[in-house]
Amino acid sequence: MTPMMVVMLAIGSTDLLFALDSIPAIYGLTDDPYIVFTANAFALMGLRQLYFLIGGLLRRLVHLSYGLSVILGFIGVKLVLHALHESGVHVPEISIAFSLGFIVLVLAVTTVTSLIASRRREADQGTNTPSH
Repeated sequence: MTPMMVVMLAIGSTDLLFALDSIPAIYGLTDDPYIVFTANAFALMGLRQLYFLIGGLLRRLVHLSYGLSVILGFIGVKLVLHALHESGVHVPEISIAFSLGFIVLVLAVTTVTSLIASRRREADQGTNTPSH
């Protein structure tokens, strides 16, 4: 086994772990197994390219971790409410349209606030640099 094979196995297992980790989040949006399968398949196909794209953007998207934590918390609440609803407890049901709208809104707010914060930081750094 060559070192390159070990690297490829590590990358492949990481991709598989992230895909398996996203299954509960997808089930928070839909119960259709076909959609869950295809979403994970597309996630596996595009995950490595997304790493490189996000790698460059993470310096600018400084609030992304907060937005993702809000989204994961929302999906957790949605899953708990769905489980309670399925077991006969009368709790409000959160629709798919509301869920997707909420996710898009949180990502949009996170992106806008991150870009504003990174521009302010760049402007502050530009004014604080000593002139020669």
